[in-house]
Formats: sequence, structure tokens, C-alpha cells
Amino acid sequence: MAKSEAPVIIKKYANRRLYNTGTSTYVTLEDLAGMLKSGEDFVVYDAKTGEDITRSVLTQIIFEQEGKQGQNLLPITFLRQLIRFYGDSMQMLVPRYLESSLDLFSREQSKFREMTQAWGVGGFGTMEDQVRRNMEMFQRAFTMFTPFGRREDGTEGDKPAEKTETQTGAGEIDTLRRQLEDMQKRLERLSEADKDKA
Repeated sequence: MAKSEAPVIIKKYANRRLYNTGTSTYVTLEDLAGMLKSGEDFVVYDAKTGEDITRSVLTQIIFEQEGKQGQNLLPITFLRQLIRFYGDSMQMLVPRYLESSLDLFSREQSKFREMTQAWGVGGFGTMEDQVRRNMEMFQRAFTMFTPFGRREDGTEGDKPAEKTETQTGAGEIDTLRRQLEDMQKRLERLSEADKDKA
């Protein structure tokens, strides 16, 4: 049986109970997470005011999922960077950037699964190619928002662009490796600091 194109309407009552109008049953945040995982979308309205509160309910679902042992998807550095963008002049670009990144990842996830399975048999090279393509796409996207952004013909503004190590394929991968190593070291230091506080 084909799923309906329209999202299911969920009503949230003052007692914090969530009511699925499609099945005429009360549901939990865990039930809503299951609906999303099975490809079923929903919108949540405050039963009293009619206000769309989908964003806050989705945030609650993420909070619950992140609280489960071994379920963490959001790295601490990512969360810190995300918080820093609130109120920043770049705040309006972040949602579009994250949406396009996740959309691309979703479309390519079958390839990522294959790469993960073939990790020992040339999978790393394929992963590097994918990372390189993603970096090129993101760089092109962000140059649209900079007044002297790098143009497709390889020039910046009125002068020719100088080739740097990070503009070459191997240089980008080396840079990414260094950044990953730096992030790992930071995470280890933060983890040690948290242990010292406990």
C-alpha cells in the first residue's frame, strides 16, 4: 500500500501528549522517530493555538536520540560550531548549507555503504574522491556569497588565482587529514578535561 504524500498531522496537547490524527492514537517521541525512519513525514500542531511546532518536536526527538548510549550522531565540535552561528551574520546560510550537505549524503548513502563494506579493498580511495568532489561543490557554493570569490575560470576578482596546495586534489586530502587529526586531538583533550572535572 502506497504511503500518502501529505504528512501525517500530529496534535500536541497541554498535558504534552502527542495525538496522531491519522491513526487516532496517542504516540511518543520514539514512535515519531520510527515514523521518520520508515519514510513517513509528519507535522505537529499545538492543539490549543494551532501553531506549527514541528521544529521543536523534531529537536526533542534528536535530543532523546543523542541521549541514548551509543546513538550519538552529532560531534561535540559540530554542536559548538553550530551554537556559535546563532546570531552570527552567517546564520542564514547555515540551514541551506546543512540541508544541501545532508541531501547529497542521503542521495549518495548507498555508495557510502558500499565503500564502508569495501573499506579494505580500495574503499579509502573512493572515499577520498567523494570527499574531494564534496569540497569542490561546497567551495563553489560559498564563493557565491563572497564579493571576491573564486570564479570558474580560476581567477579571483581581477587577478589570476594562485595555485595553492589546498587547490590540488592531493593537497586537499592532506589538509583534510590534518584537520581530522587536529579535531581528534581536541576531542581527546576535552574528554580528558571532562574526566578531570568528574
